[in-house]
Amino acid sequence: MKIIYFGSAAIGFPTLEKLLASEHELLAAVTQPDRPAGRRRRLTLCPVKQFALDRKIPVLSPENAADAYTELTALNADLFVVVAYGQYIPQSIRELPAHGAINLHPSLLPKYRGSSPIQWAIANGDTVTGVSIIYVAKKMDAGDVLLQKKYPIAPDDTAATLEPRLAELGGDLMLQAISQICAGTNKPVPQDENSAVEVRKLSKEDGIINWNLPAETIRNRIRAFQPWPGVSCELPNGERLKILCAAVESGSGAPGEIININSAGPLVATGGNALRMLEVQPAGKKSMDAAAWLRGHTLSVGGRLR
Repeated sequence: MKIIYFGSAAIGFPTLEKLLASEHELLAAVTQPDRPAGRRRRLTLCPVKQFALDRKIPVLSPENAADAYTELTALNADLFVVVAYGQYIPQSIRELPAHGAINLHPSLLPKYRGSSPIQWAIANGDTVTGVSIIYVAKKMDAGDVLLQKKYPIAPDDTAATLEPRLAELGGDLMLQAISQICAGTNKPVPQDENSAVEVRKLSKEDGIINWNLPAETIRNRIRAFQPWPGVSCELPNGERLKILCAAVESGSGAPGEIININSAGPLVATGGNALRMLEVQPAGKKSMDAAAWLRGHTLSVGGRLR
């Protein structure tokens, strides 16, 4: 197969590496354009563009995929492979290759279509997720399914620990799907629209703790929203504190009330059970265990976190 890769995020690195090591020919990578980033708003290459340039893979970075129609037509690819490209691919583009365009999505579609499927799987307390290889269709993440594989979510998994494992699994599954297409044995299956679950893009507001939620829900969100947006609360003195690791314990009180302090860290009442802070990160400082943080800060039982 002569393949053109569409992608922008680091989750696609294993797929790219496996394509480069395969018998297939990687013609080019199509990525998002350079964007301002950081406090100084300097133009920054997206991860895939830097990855491709380092390996001397030709790169196209159109503002919109349709803008590269002429260049993509001239490359005469057999297949487009898409992983976290970050923008809609119109029909005029996805129909250029003889075998269309296939996409790696890190969930068991039709569950968790849209942005942040890994994060919402953890936030919702799922114990199993997986990856899907689908055909790119008019509706985002709604194309026919070629292959799927399940993967367990461990109790202590975060989005940061789970994503690279799903990326590796997805790269292997992508090569299997391409092999099936080459052999003509691919049998795509339509998604069940009645079972579709759409998820939205994360925002900074998702990282603000609502102590009225049950402790297990808050803990799942702490795991899910790492590294971004992170989950934080406001201390009685007005400072913000990011919580990186926590445990659910029995306990009751007004939501946000500190009901116990021991050598492990403070225990905070929630809308159901209580949450023990185990690892935290004060604003502008490195992460540390909650016990070490307490040695330099004064919290009192009965105090309220906002």
